[in-house]
This record gives sequence, C-alpha cells and structure tokens, in this order.
Amino acid sequence: METKKVWFVTGASQGLGLALVKKLLAEGYNVAATSRNAASFKNEIPQSSNFLPLEVDITNAESVQRAIDQTVQVFGSLEIVVNNAGFGQLGALEELSHEEARKNFDANVFGVLNVIRSAAPYLRKQQHGHIINVSSIVGFYGEFGGWGVYNATKFAVAGLTEAFSAEMKPFGVKATIVYPGYFRTNFLQSGSLKTPENTVEGYTALRASEKAHIEDIAGSQPGSPEKAAIAIADLAQNENPPLHLFLGSDSFGLANAKVEILQKAIADNQAVSHSTDF
Repeated sequence: METKKVWFVTGASQGLGLALVKKLLAEGYNVAATSRNAASFKNEIPQSSNFLPLEVDITNAESVQRAIDQTVQVFGSLEIVVNNAGFGQLGALEELSHEEARKNFDANVFGVLNVIRSAAPYLRKQQHGHIINVSSIVGFYGEFGGWGVYNATKFAVAGLTEAFSAEMKPFGVKATIVYPGYFRTNFLQSGSLKTPENTVEGYTALRASEKAHIEDIAGSQPGSPEKAAIAIADLAQNENPPLHLFLGSDSFGLANAKVEILQKAIADNQAVSHSTDF
C-alpha cells in the first residue's frame, strides 16, 4: 500500500469510523480523524506522527474548513475522505418536531456537504482523490416505519454523491456511496440513536420496533465493523471504484429486493409512463 496517501475520516471515535482508522494506521497511512471530542481518541489510539486527532463540529462549516486545512498543513496533501459522522433518529414522521428533523439533516446531510465543500478544492486542484460517503441500506430501501427522517437523510447522501461523482469526473476525483446494513457497533445506543421527544398514541408497532432495536438487535447485528473497515480500505485502492457499494449480506439482499420492486413497477406501468408524452 502507498503510505503517502492521506485519509480524512469523520465520526471516527467509535463504531465503523474507529475500526477504519485503526485499520488504516496499522497499514501505515496518514490519517486525520474527527470527533466531537478529540479526547475520546486517547483510550483507543496511541499518539503517532501519522495520526492527527481533530475536534470538529461537522455542522459548522468553519470548524470543518479548519480541520481540512490543518490536515493538508500537517500531512502535505489529502487523497481520501470518508464522511462517516452522523446519528440515527427514530420516530414516526408526524411525531418528530421540526427541530428534531433538522438536527438529523444538519449532521447527516449538511455535515457531509460541509466536508465536500472544504475538501473538493484540494482534490480538484491535484486532479485526483476519492470521497467515500457512508449512507445506509435505508438510503436505498426505505420501507421501514419509524425511520422516515433518518431514511431521508441517507437517501439525500446517496443523491448528492451521485451528482458529485458526475461533477468531479472531469477532474479525476472519484466518489462512492457505501450502504451498510446492520453492523455490530454502538449505533443503536443512546449516544448515536435518538428517540422522539414526544410520541403519538397508536403507533404500537413503531414502539415495539424501537424497543427491539435498542434491547434485542443491539449487540447481535450480523456485520463486523473490522471487516467493513477492510472493505473500505480496499475500496480506496481500486482504480475504478464502484459508485454504489452495499456492505453486509442483509444490505445486499435488501438492495436486490428493491431492484426487483422497481423493475416490476416500471414494467407494470409502462403504458401509463408512455401515455404522458406529446
């Protein structure tokens, strides 16, 4: 592997982000890693010359810009960016307030945009680089009640990444959307998963689903974050990386199910689709 490549990873103090940073450092890469609290890295990653811990508020454009600039100043370049920071928001659409929904979009979508805006000028100028945006399988297959706002943020990440890929192609910069399924991280814990502040009576199935995710599914997810880290590290070595990458057998299965649903809907309604042309 090329040890000179510089990685910038957001949301890196836990879960998939932390597993990825550990993998990259073990392989000799230079890594800048962000967290809301840089001190959280101390117990997980020893100090070294190729590790730059950064305290960043991804919802604040100035904070993100400082972090990107500092990364380039310390390591001399920037090649690979992984947008992994974010959190989950549970709740039926009518239950969630504007503030709750906005906070989820601020972190999961506008945080990604802040990083892209700050990193793109460096990547475009050097005519190479790779931005990897971590979405979720629910950003492709969204038929999960109680996850609507979170789903929407992850669909948005996928949509903006597709456009970004087209925009940056002339400059030699690549983009990939990663759609993880259930991975055995702390995502389903209170710090990463929020429940609605006010609930509406009658959503019995949603309350049961919330309880199951927090009490039963947490800790028994099928995906290994360490294996996901290997997959993402390998992805960056691909000269022609995929725009879409589904991680986990559950994600792979749901992606195929969604494709089948779309193919059937398209075929069944072909006459209606064509009927609206002049």
